[in-house]
Amino acid sequence: MANMLNKFKYFMGLEDLEEEYGEDDYEEYDEELEGARQMRVNNNVVSIHNNVNMKLVVHEPLSYEEAPSIIEDLKIRKTVVVNLEQLDTDCKRQVFDFMNGGLYALEGNIHKVTKDIFILAPNNVEIDGHLKEDLKSKGLFSW
Repeated sequence: MANMLNKFKYFMGLEDLEEEYGEDDYEEYDEELEGARQMRVNNNVVSIHNNVNMKLVVHEPLSYEEAPSIIEDLKIRKTVVVNLEQLDTDCKRQVFDFMNGGLYALEGNIHKVTKDIFILAPNNVEIDGHLKEDLKSKGLFSW
C-alpha cells in the first residue's frame, strides 16, 4: 500500500519516485570480455580508384534550345566538346553564357580549343591546357 501511495505522490509531483533495486537485478562486469571488445577493430577499406568508363560527348547546337542538353551531360559527369560554328553571333553568345552559368554552378572547367570550339569538363576531370604549347615547342604545330 505504501508503494501505491508513493506512486500517487510522484504523479502529483510531490515526491520523486524511488524504486528499490536488488543486487540480483544487475549482471556482473567481466573485465576480460570488455577488453576483447576493445581489441576488435573495424577495417573497412574503400578503393578511391573509380573504374567507371569516362565518356566524351560532342554537341553542335543549332539553336539556344539545345543548350540545356549540354549542361545535362555535364551533370552526369560527361566531358563535352561544344562546336558553336553553326550559330549566328547572338545565339553563340547566349549559348556560351548559358554554358558558363551551368559550369559555374557545377564547379566545372572550360577550355577553348579554337574560336568556336570548347571543351567543358565536370569538376572530377582536369583539363591540361599546355598540350598546344608542348606540341608547338616540338614543331608539330606551325601556327
